Amino acid sequence: MTFKERAKELVSKMTIGEKMSQMRYDSPAIERLGIPAYNWWNEALHGYARSGTATVFPQAIGMAAMFDDELLERIGDAIATEGRAKYNAHTAEGDRTQYKGLTFWSPNINIFRDPRWGRGHETYGEDPYLTARLGKAFINGLQGHGDTLKAAACAAQLLDWYYLYEDPDCARGSAANFAAVNDLSEDAVHANGIPVDFDMEDDDEEGEELSFEIGSIELESAASDEE
Repeated sequence: MTFKERAKELVSKMTIGEKMSQMRYDSPAIERLGIPAYNWWNEALHGYARSGTATVFPQAIGMAAMFDDELLERIGDAIATEGRAKYNAHTAEGDRTQYKGLTFWSPNINIFRDPRWGRGHETYGEDPYLTARLGKAFINGLQGHGDTLKAAACAAQLLDWYYLYEDPDCARGSAANFAAVNDLSEDAVHANGIPVDFDMEDDDEEGEELSFEIGSIELESAASDEE
């Protein structure tokens, strides 16, 4: 039985409440199915973080200044090696608390152009092409190239943080704003290297309804007359 088949089998045996519990970042154990507790929140932006001694690399913005995707992949691999070792040690002691797992909320592939955001040092800078190259390299380093992931990279904040906090054309801290089509396609989506198909449909005089698909994720937004 493959991992995917085993996962589907376990999910099919869960109650609705148990399924909901596994959607939390701090997923509790389901003892009757032999599923241990797991905390999905761990950090590895520039080194294995918040769980004892580990190698600390330069901040992401500094590593981006190397313009060296091969070296960044090696850095990601080193972080994953330390993370895997620490994970094995923690689980051997039954410690499954926060910052002890193998799912790293890294890299941050936001496009950094507005210093008011305050978290630009976590990114690879303002260029979508460079961010795409470095983001992929870091992810490959963390996850490895084998049949089993060495660790799991969770590319952070591609759409949500960028358009709530980074894009100067959006009101900061408000979720009621939508990105212009060209900004979304040329900046944020390109940074993740995801092909996007756009389908514009006519709407009323207040604007146009925009529906588009990113990979297997269907999203809807709205473009104003000003855009």
